[in-house]
Amino acid sequence: MSSPDASALVIGECTARGLTIAVAESLTGGLLVAELIRTPGASAVVVGGVVAYNTAIKQSILGVDAGLLAREGAVDPDVACQMARGVRERLAIDGRVADIGIATTGVAGPDPQDGKPVGTVFIGIATAAGTSSVALHLSGSRDDIRSAVVSESLVELTRLLQRNLKI
Repeated sequence: MSSPDASALVIGECTARGLTIAVAESLTGGLLVAELIRTPGASAVVVGGVVAYNTAIKQSILGVDAGLLAREGAVDPDVACQMARGVRERLAIDGRVADIGIATTGVAGPDPQDGKPVGTVFIGIATAAGTSSVALHLSGSRDDIRSAVVSESLVELTRLLQRNLKI
Protein backbone atom coordinates (compact mmCIF):
# COMPACT_ATOMS: atom_id res chain seq x y z
CA MET A 1 0.00 0.00 0.00
CA SER A 2 1.09 3.58 -0.43
CA SER A 3 2.58 5.66 2.30
CA PRO A 4 0.08 7.30 4.65
CA ASP A 5 2.01 10.52 4.01
CA ALA A 6 0.75 10.60 0.41
CA SER A 7 -2.86 10.33 1.56
CA ALA A 8 -2.30 12.90 4.28
CA LEU A 9 -0.77 15.31 1.77
CA VAL A 10 -3.76 15.01 -0.56
CA ILE A 11 -6.31 15.26 2.24
CA GLY A 12 -4.47 18.19 3.85
CA GLU A 13 -4.19 20.16 0.63
CA CYS A 14 -7.81 19.53 -0.32
CA THR A 15 -8.97 20.51 3.16
CA ALA A 16 -6.98 23.74 3.02
CA ARG A 17 -8.48 24.57 -0.38
CA GLY A 18 -12.02 23.40 0.38
CA LEU A 19 -11.91 20.74 -2.34
CA THR A 20 -13.80 17.45 -2.47
CA ILE A 21 -12.90 14.14 -4.11
CA ALA A 22 -15.11 11.36 -5.50
CA VAL A 23 -13.55 8.01 -6.42
CA ALA A 24 -14.56 5.41 -9.03
CA GLU A 25 -12.64 2.15 -8.94
CA SER A 26 -12.53 -0.98 -11.00
CA LEU A 27 -9.35 -3.05 -10.58
CA THR A 28 -8.50 -1.42 -7.25
CA GLY A 29 -11.85 -2.51 -5.81
CA GLY A 30 -12.08 0.16 -3.11
CA LEU A 31 -8.42 0.25 -2.11
CA LEU A 32 -7.95 3.86 -3.25
CA VAL A 33 -10.89 5.29 -1.32
CA ALA A 34 -9.87 3.18 1.69
CA GLU A 35 -6.36 4.64 1.53
CA LEU A 36 -7.70 8.17 1.33
CA ILE A 37 -10.03 7.76 4.29
CA ARG A 38 -7.27 6.33 6.50
CA THR A 39 -6.25 9.94 7.04
CA PRO A 40 -7.99 11.74 9.91
CA GLY A 41 -10.15 14.55 8.56
CA ALA A 42 -10.83 12.77 5.27
CA SER A 43 -14.57 13.12 5.80
CA ALA A 44 -14.25 16.82 4.91
CA VAL A 45 -12.75 15.88 1.53
CA VAL A 46 -13.84 12.42 0.35
CA VAL A 47 -17.51 12.41 -0.58
CA GLY A 48 -17.53 8.70 -1.44
CA GLY A 49 -16.58 6.02 -3.86
CA VAL A 50 -18.10 3.64 -6.37
CA VAL A 51 -16.63 0.21 -7.02
CA ALA A 52 -17.60 -0.44 -10.62
CA TYR A 53 -15.89 -3.79 -10.97
CA ASN A 54 -18.35 -5.19 -13.50
CA THR A 55 -18.23 -3.41 -16.86
CA ALA A 56 -22.02 -2.94 -16.96
CA ILE A 57 -21.84 -0.88 -13.75
CA LYS A 58 -19.46 1.54 -15.44
CA GLN A 59 -22.25 2.34 -17.87
CA SER A 60 -25.33 2.12 -15.64
CA ILE A 61 -24.00 3.90 -12.54
CA LEU A 62 -21.14 6.08 -13.84
CA GLY A 63 -22.56 6.90 -17.26
CA VAL A 64 -19.71 5.54 -19.37
CA ASP A 65 -20.82 5.39 -23.02
CA ALA A 66 -22.10 1.91 -23.89
CA GLY A 67 -20.74 2.19 -27.43
CA LEU A 68 -17.26 3.00 -26.12
CA LEU A 69 -17.37 0.01 -23.78
CA ALA A 70 -18.52 -2.25 -26.63
CA ARG A 71 -15.79 -0.98 -28.96
CA GLU A 72 -12.82 -0.67 -26.61
CA GLY A 73 -13.71 -2.65 -23.50
CA ALA A 74 -13.34 -1.37 -19.96
CA VAL A 75 -9.55 -0.91 -20.08
CA ASP A 76 -9.26 2.30 -22.05
CA PRO A 77 -8.17 5.89 -21.35
CA ASP A 78 -11.51 7.32 -22.46
CA VAL A 79 -13.34 4.90 -20.16
CA ALA A 80 -11.16 6.11 -17.25
CA CYS A 81 -11.99 9.73 -18.11
CA GLN A 82 -15.71 9.05 -18.37
CA MET A 83 -15.64 7.16 -15.06
CA ALA A 84 -13.93 10.13 -13.40
CA ARG A 85 -16.44 12.61 -14.86
CA GLY A 86 -19.34 10.35 -13.97
CA VAL A 87 -18.34 9.85 -10.34
CA ARG A 88 -17.87 13.62 -9.87
CA GLU A 89 -21.43 14.19 -11.03
CA ARG A 90 -23.17 11.19 -9.52
CA LEU A 91 -21.75 11.71 -6.05
CA ALA A 92 -22.90 15.32 -5.92
CA ILE A 93 -24.06 16.53 -2.52
CA ASP A 94 -26.87 19.07 -2.40
CA GLY A 95 -26.32 19.76 -6.09
CA ARG A 96 -22.58 20.36 -5.72
CA VAL A 97 -20.48 18.00 -7.79
CA ALA A 98 -17.19 16.82 -6.35
CA ASP A 99 -14.30 19.09 -7.27
CA ILE A 100 -12.12 16.15 -8.30
CA GLY A 101 -13.18 12.83 -9.73
CA ILE A 102 -10.58 10.08 -9.94
CA ALA A 103 -11.04 6.67 -11.53
CA THR A 104 -9.02 3.49 -11.96
CA THR A 105 -9.52 0.84 -14.62
CA GLY A 106 -7.14 -1.82 -15.82
CA VAL A 107 -5.96 -5.40 -15.78
CA ALA A 108 -4.50 -6.74 -12.53
CA GLY A 109 -4.37 -10.32 -13.77
CA PRO A 110 -3.90 -13.13 -13.82
CA ASP A 111 -5.25 -13.05 -17.41
CA PRO A 112 -5.46 -10.36 -20.10
CA GLN A 113 -8.79 -8.54 -20.49
CA ASP A 114 -10.35 -7.04 -23.60
CA GLY A 115 -7.12 -7.75 -25.50
CA LYS A 116 -5.07 -5.73 -23.01
CA PRO A 117 -2.12 -7.37 -21.23
CA VAL A 118 -1.86 -7.70 -17.47
CA GLY A 119 -0.49 -4.48 -15.98
CA THR A 120 -2.27 -2.15 -18.41
CA VAL A 121 -3.96 0.52 -16.30
CA PHE A 122 -5.56 3.91 -16.83
CA ILE A 123 -6.19 6.54 -14.19
CA GLY A 124 -8.75 9.18 -15.10
CA ILE A 125 -8.95 12.54 -13.36
CA ALA A 126 -11.76 15.03 -13.88
CA THR A 127 -12.22 18.57 -12.60
CA ALA A 128 -14.26 21.52 -13.79
CA ALA A 129 -11.15 22.54 -15.76
CA GLY A 130 -11.07 19.31 -17.78
CA THR A 131 -10.38 15.61 -17.84
CA SER A 132 -7.21 13.66 -18.47
CA SER A 133 -5.91 10.14 -18.19
CA VAL A 134 -2.61 8.58 -17.27
CA ALA A 135 -1.49 5.27 -18.72
CA LEU A 136 0.47 2.84 -16.58
CA HIS A 137 2.26 -0.32 -17.63
CA LEU A 138 2.91 -2.26 -14.47
CA SER A 139 4.33 -5.66 -13.63
CA GLY A 140 4.21 -7.96 -10.66
CA SER A 141 1.55 -9.97 -8.92
CA ARG A 142 -2.11 -9.01 -8.91
CA ASP A 143 -1.68 -7.48 -5.45
CA ASP A 144 1.48 -5.64 -6.55
CA ILE A 145 -0.35 -4.09 -9.51
CA ARG A 146 -3.37 -3.04 -7.45
CA SER A 147 -1.15 -1.50 -4.77
CA ALA A 148 0.92 0.33 -7.38
CA VAL A 149 -2.24 1.80 -8.91
CA VAL A 150 -3.27 3.21 -5.52
CA SER A 151 0.19 4.75 -5.09
CA GLU A 152 0.23 6.19 -8.61
CA SER A 153 -3.28 7.58 -8.15
CA LEU A 154 -2.11 9.48 -5.07
CA VAL A 155 0.90 10.74 -7.02
CA GLU A 156 -1.43 12.02 -9.76
CA LEU A 157 -3.69 13.74 -7.22
CA THR A 158 -0.62 15.35 -5.66
CA ARG A 159 0.57 16.56 -9.08
CA LEU A 160 -2.85 18.00 -9.83
CA LEU A 161 -2.89 19.89 -6.54
CA GLN A 162 0.70 21.11 -6.95
CA ARG A 163 -0.05 22.53 -10.41
CA ASN A 164 -2.39 24.83 -8.50
CA LEU A 165 -4.75 25.04 -11.45
CA LYS A 166 -8.26 26.23 -10.93
CA ILE A 167 -10.02 23.01 -10.05
